[in-house]
Amino acid sequence: MSVSNINLQTLASARQLGQTQTMLTRSLNRLSSGSKINAASDDPAGLAVSARLDAQNQRAQAAATNVQNAISFVQTTDGFMGSMAQVLNRMSELATAAQDATKNPSDVSQYEQEFKALQDQLRTTIGGTTAEIGGTTPVDSPLGSFNGTALFNPSTATLTVTIGHSDGDTMQIGGTDFQQGAIGTLIHQDADGAYDVALTDPGVLDGITAAIGQLATARANVGGLGSRLDVAAAQLQVESENLASAISTIRDVDVATESTKLSKYNILMQSGSAMLAQANQSPQSVLKLLQH
Repeated sequence: MSVSNINLQTLASARQLGQTQTMLTRSLNRLSSGSKINAASDDPAGLAVSARLDAQNQRAQAAATNVQNAISFVQTTDGFMGSMAQVLNRMSELATAAQDATKNPSDVSQYEQEFKALQDQLRTTIGGTTAEIGGTTPVDSPLGSFNGTALFNPSTATLTVTIGHSDGDTMQIGGTDFQQGAIGTLIHQDADGAYDVALTDPGVLDGITAAIGQLATARANVGGLGSRLDVAAAQLQVESENLASAISTIRDVDVATESTKLSKYNILMQSGSAMLAQANQSPQSVLKLLQH
C-alpha cells in the first residue's frame, strides 16, 4: 500500500543509514587514532581495566627507576671497595718488604712514606669526624660518597628501596662502617695527627690481613645486594612488558579487522544511500494515481 503523508520505507532507510554512518565514523576514528577506545562509551569495562593496568605499569616503571638508582649506588660502593682492596694489598706488600733484613733504614723510610700515603688515601675515602677517626682535621666530604651520601660512615641511614609496584615491595640497603674494626684502626690518628699504626709496628701485617678480611666480607654483602637488585630489575622489566601487552590487547586497534569493517560500512553506506533514494521514489506513484 502506498501513502503520501508518511513514507515508512524512507524513515527505515534513513534510520539504517544513520546507524551505518555512526559505525563508519567509529571505524574511521579507531583507524586514525590506533585505539579501539576513543570514548568511554566504546568499551566502559575495557577502559576501566586498562586504566588500572596502565597505573600499575607506571608504578612498575617508577620502581624500575628506583632499582636502577640503587644498583648505581651499590656499584659505586663496590667500585670504591675494589680500590680500597688494591690499597690494602699494596700495604701488605710494603709491610712484608719492610721486614726484609737486607733493607737499610733508607729503604724502610721510603716504604714508610708510601705506607702513610696509602693510609691517607683510605682515610679520605672513608671520612669521618675527629671523634670518629681521630686526628686534628675531620674529613667531612669523603671520596667514598654517592650523591652526597657517605658510603662508609656508620651514621649513614639505611636506604629503603622500592622494588615493586605494591606497598611493602621494598628491600633495605644498610651502610658499610669502615670507621670501626681493622680498617678503622689503620686510618685512626692520635691527637697530634700521627697514625696509630706504622709500617714497622709489630703485628702490622696481621692488622692489614684482618682489614683485608673485613673488606672482603663487606664486599661480599654488597655483591649480594647487587645480585638481588639485578633480579628485581629483570622482574620489573618482564612485568612492565606483560602489562603493556595486556593494555595493548584492550586498547589498540586490530588494523586488519578494522579495515575490513571500514570496507563493509563503506559498502553499506553506498547501498543505504541508494535504497534511501529508491524509498523516496515511492510517493511518486501516489502522485501519479492522483494525476490520473
